[in-house]
Amino acid sequence: MIGDNKNLILAIVLSIVVLTGWNYFFGMPKVDQQRQAATQTQQTGTPGQPSSTAPQPGVPGDAGSAQTVPGQAGGASAPVSREAALARSPRVVIDTPKIAGSIALRGGRIDDVSLKAYHETVNPKSPNIILLSPSGSPHPYYAEFGWVGSGEGAPALPNAETLWTAPEGARLTPQTPITLTHDNGQGTTFRRTIAVDDNAMFTVTDSVENTGTTPLTLHPYGLISRHGLPQTQNFYILHEGLVGVLGDKGLQEVSYSKLAKEPALPGGGTGLQFPDVTGGFAGITDKYWATALIPDQSQAYTGRFSERQFNNQPSYQADVLAGPLTIAPGATAQTTTHLFAGAKEVAAIRGYETSLGIKGFDLLIDWGWFYFITKPMFWLIDFFYKLFGNFGIAIITVTVLVKLAFFPLANKSYASMAKMKAVQPEMAAIRERYADDKMKQQQALMELYKKEKINPIAGCWPMLIQIPVFFSLYKVLFITIEMRHAPFFGWIKDLSAPDPTTIFNLFGLIPWDPGTVPVIGHFLLLGAWPIIMGFTMFVQMKMNPTPPDPVQQMMFSWMPVIFTFMLASFPAGLVIYWSWNNLLSVLQQGWIMRKNGVKIELWDNLRGMFMKKAKA
Repeated sequence: MIGDNKNLILAIVLSIVVLTGWNYFFGMPKVDQQRQAATQTQQTGTPGQPSSTAPQPGVPGDAGSAQTVPGQAGGASAPVSREAALARSPRVVIDTPKIAGSIALRGGRIDDVSLKAYHETVNPKSPNIILLSPSGSPHPYYAEFGWVGSGEGAPALPNAETLWTAPEGARLTPQTPITLTHDNGQGTTFRRTIAVDDNAMFTVTDSVENTGTTPLTLHPYGLISRHGLPQTQNFYILHEGLVGVLGDKGLQEVSYSKLAKEPALPGGGTGLQFPDVTGGFAGITDKYWATALIPDQSQAYTGRFSERQFNNQPSYQADVLAGPLTIAPGATAQTTTHLFAGAKEVAAIRGYETSLGIKGFDLLIDWGWFYFITKPMFWLIDFFYKLFGNFGIAIITVTVLVKLAFFPLANKSYASMAKMKAVQPEMAAIRERYADDKMKQQQALMELYKKEKINPIAGCWPMLIQIPVFFSLYKVLFITIEMRHAPFFGWIKDLSAPDPTTIFNLFGLIPWDPGTVPVIGHFLLLGAWPIIMGFTMFVQMKMNPTPPDPVQQMMFSWMPVIFTFMLASFPAGLVIYWSWNNLLSVLQQGWIMRKNGVKIELWDNLRGMFMKKAKA
């Protein structure tokens, strides 16, 4: 009896550990933030200061050149509003079906991009997501292109203070590229032609015309700079930070916190450098949005991820530096770089990878180590979404297909469970016969299992075999922008966010937020769908034969409760999947038990459970 109590205490402790660990690593550690996903603004950074270091060979661009407030001396200035920062430079409007914004003629930067198709909340009238912002604003985040000199006698090159010239009334649209020009007055003319497609891909072609008398040797570069530490989700299964596929170095994912711990780089700062690589991209990614530089896929370049400090604020940068170009007198040289600045839509990313031949561009989406499961899961859900027009219905349909795929294995498990139910009288007799000798009791039970070809843990298999599917669906719901703000029916307006209701305020009837309760508020956010899931899991457990081990009995009794609270903070789409899967499992198990001539004692088990409580 003492041994059973020890096992029971150990089982309860292990259950608590599983619940806590799952929530920490795979759940939603910031439940309040996730609960308010509909109202959460996707911030692009925290206030930071630009730097003033000019680009050097091999060090293309610092975290930004100095911006000055009109009427003040040069040097870094305190951040101003985004609107004020935009007004510091004349601009060329960007207008495409997917993005809006402008290009700064001062510096020639692409530093103003908002996403037309995506809003901060589920309310379609809420503000659009702002991706890029100019230097000097609260959250600077921009792309810059240009040239760095090599050797002595390099001409004056355009920098962040250079005022480019654009045709009067110029407007960048998919049908009308723009060309910016700058003459340095030293026999060199620079031109920058910028084109954009219907989605979020810019094509930047920089050319240099040497009208002087001596050859020029220049390196073209592109950089993406982000000032200040951005807000991140901080989830174990999601990468946010610097990302790229650097030639044969493959996928590189570097978190913001890791950059400061990397070795020092030439020219200052810390980070990683990848010299002489060919193909791929380098950029910065958030959960749903990203910016990425795509150099010429046939030419070698140096890729770099770096962090620098300025006024106690970090500045993060991804850049690419191409090899030297020598421009003879009277000649012109040019280079082309692509810039992606938009939402990580799966179809668009795959399309660019194919059409532009970008090595590993689909890895801009964090499919994870189990991409061979995650990707097919997304394609399947997306296929049925296009068929039905609702991601919730698509998830339910995929659940049925998954059940069909595992039908033979599940049938064997349920058949073994049915056999165990049939030999319950013999099992009871063995326990009574060897009541004082646990060892002999277990040996006799094992012999019975072997004789009747029963697997005593068969009840666990239907749940275990769906864990990879469960995880892949969780990953799809969590990382793919297609699932963001995708509604189901009723109160579920966003399948990628937790159920917004809670039983502790009677699902909204009482004007009170249980999540505000100190310490335990996290566990009081128990919505309607998690409760439905817990009930279906409870019914499924009660259809199984009662395990002979008291510890197993207790574990099986507590498992629905544990999973109910554990899944309460998970995306609603995942809870709907699990609920539907449980219901299908109950129907399948009932059919198998009838087929094997075993009585379905669900109601008897329920009555027995309550009768035991009454006696106690």
